[in-house]
Amino acid sequence: QFTVWSQQLPYFQIFWFLDVVEDCFLCMAPCSPKLVIPINVKRKPWEQEKALHNRWHPDIPPVAEVTEEVLFRVEMIDWTGGAIGDNSSAEDVKCLDLSTVHYLSGPIKIVDASFVPAKPGDILVVEICNLGPLPGDEWGYTGTFDRENGGGFLTDHFPCATKAIWYFDGIYAYSPHIPGVRFPGLTHPGLIGTAPSKELLDIWNRREETLENSVTQSIKLCDVLHTRPLANLPKGEGALLGMIKTGTSEWERIAAEAARTIPGRENGGNCDIKNLSRGSKIYFPVFVDGANLSMGDMHFSQGDGEVSFCGAIEMSGFLELKCEIIRGGMEKYLTPMGPTKLHVNPIFEIGPLEPQFSEWLVFEGISVDEKGRQHYLDASVAYKRAVLNAIDYLSKFGYSREQVYLLLSCCPCEGRLASIVDTPNAVATISIPTAIFDQDIRPQKQGLPIGPRLIRRPDVLKCTYDASLPVTKSQASV
Repeated sequence: QFTVWSQQLPYFQIFWFLDVVEDCFLCMAPCSPKLVIPINVKRKPWEQEKALHNRWHPDIPPVAEVTEEVLFRVEMIDWTGGAIGDNSSAEDVKCLDLSTVHYLSGPIKIVDASFVPAKPGDILVVEICNLGPLPGDEWGYTGTFDRENGGGFLTDHFPCATKAIWYFDGIYAYSPHIPGVRFPGLTHPGLIGTAPSKELLDIWNRREETLENSVTQSIKLCDVLHTRPLANLPKGEGALLGMIKTGTSEWERIAAEAARTIPGRENGGNCDIKNLSRGSKIYFPVFVDGANLSMGDMHFSQGDGEVSFCGAIEMSGFLELKCEIIRGGMEKYLTPMGPTKLHVNPIFEIGPLEPQFSEWLVFEGISVDEKGRQHYLDASVAYKRAVLNAIDYLSKFGYSREQVYLLLSCCPCEGRLASIVDTPNAVATISIPTAIFDQDIRPQKQGLPIGPRLIRRPDVLKCTYDASLPVTKSQASV
């Protein structure tokens, strides 16, 4: 009909009509995000409408397909699959089965407008347009694991499992277990990444197995021997492999090869970068057809380092994303830092929206441990000292050391590597925004505050430590 009608009009009127039609399309409001993976928080991870997974493997099939430039929504269960509850006990943290984490939504196959999938060697650009907690599930938790089951950065000082519950009031979080503190969250996914190729998966498994089986099992974090493994190697126990049917030969093969999701790697993964919030972009290398994007481990807020390990404000949540494919982008933009072209890492572009703080209290640490021993440019020891300095200082203001440890793991504090060249000391800092407290925490000429109002009760939920590894005592508690 348009063809017949257009033949009866002068050319200038046809062009005017087409311009009007184009303007109408340009003025249309953007479409609502397409929900591609829904979550029901009352169901177990394996009962969800779209199958979840907790391992990396190229043969875990995608559960959804999305075209680039289309806004889509992904919902996610918390990283433990609902195993940790809003209750009055830390036993669920102490006894958590860590073979099951992290539960991820995906994989999602990404295609272009001609339905050609992203290809190995491309870059997948993922823009975070919106995110937040799932409606009706606006709470989270922070914890420390028992030293015999996960531990943490300061597990020699804090061997007991602990937990603090947080509730959300708009953009703010507060906890009945750490009273006197309130802060805005910088919400972000702790884990997001593309699937590895079989070649890259084999590289991961070889290098991590070499570390785990090394003769030097005395490798220590900050010179303290932990019960944590040096690497988490593939195993079938606790594996959830999406749509791969349990008990089949295919499931057995994939479970024996699939990488755990615990560390960040070349595909992105569990990087825990707290600034990946609204407006951020991630430039992921693509290793398989479709990219097979997965995500999870949503955080309402997190401090740099996530030092208590279960250390952000962990929650269920959603992401609203748009993707773009840069054809051949890996060769153009990503320089391999290893023996193969697969030894690359994503690039992250931080968004413009962050909580604004003007006053900070900064604590310094150097690479000298609690026994006074000098370490050579050891940034881990330096950051540990900075965190311990902050914990001991803030505990003078009525908080227990456990409260401060959890707080530094989840509040919007900032960690910095100040110096890595001035031998023998690396210098690290942790900066805490003073506005999150309901009291002035700066040093005062008149001395520390005193009185019954100073004591912050109730304390965090806490379990006993039942094993026999030695506990490092703070000088403040000696």
